Amino acid sequence: MITLNKKILLASNSPRRKQLLEQMGLNFEVVKIETDETCTGMEAAEVSGFLAKKKAAAFGDPGDDCLLICADTVVVINDRVLGKPVNTEEAVQMLKSLSGGVHEVYTSICLREGSTFSVETDVARVKFRTLAEEEINYYIDTCKPFDKAGAYGIQEWIGMVGIEKIEGSFYTIMGLPTHRLFGMLQPYIQSY
Repeated sequence: MITLNKKILLASNSPRRKQLLEQMGLNFEVVKIETDETCTGMEAAEVSGFLAKKKAAAFGDPGDDCLLICADTVVVINDRVLGKPVNTEEAVQMLKSLSGGVHEVYTSICLREGSTFSVETDVARVKFRTLAEEEINYYIDTCKPFDKAGAYGIQEWIGMVGIEKIEGSFYTIMGLPTHRLFGMLQPYIQSY
C-alpha cells in the first residue's frame, strides 16, 4: 500500500474508479456527492473539467487532513458531448453514432485540498469498427451501459470486439487517467 500524508476521499459512484484506485495501491474512503451534471454553452473539451470541479465544490469542507478526488468523463463526437444514456433508445443512438468512426474521450480529475482545486484533463481517441445493429442490441441488453458516458465501457464486451484502435491511455477511456492522478498525488506520497 502506498502511504500518503493525507487521507484520500473518492467522490464517485463508479465501481471502475474504485477498482483503479485499489489497483494503484491507494487507501481511500468512498464518499457520495449529489450534483447536477448539466452544463451548457461551453466547448466540448471543457465539459469534463467543469463537471469534475463542480462535483468537488459541491462537497462540504473535506478538512485539512484530506484530499478529495472527483472525476468526470465525457465522450465527444463531432464536437457533440455524449453523456450517460437515459434509456435503451438513447444508448442505441449513441453507439450508432460512434460506429465506424473516431471519437474522443475526455476524463478530468479534480483534486481538492481544503479550498484549493487542481484540475487536470486527459484525452484519448477511439476508433470503432462498424457495429452491426444486433451487436449494439446484444451489448445494451447484456451490459446495461446506462452509467457510462457514450453508452459503452472499453473494458466490456463492446470494447473487446468493437474497438480497433486507441490513441492515449486505456484508463482515461475507462474513466480515470491513473497516470495523471499519480502525478497529482506525488507531493503527498510518504512511502511505497
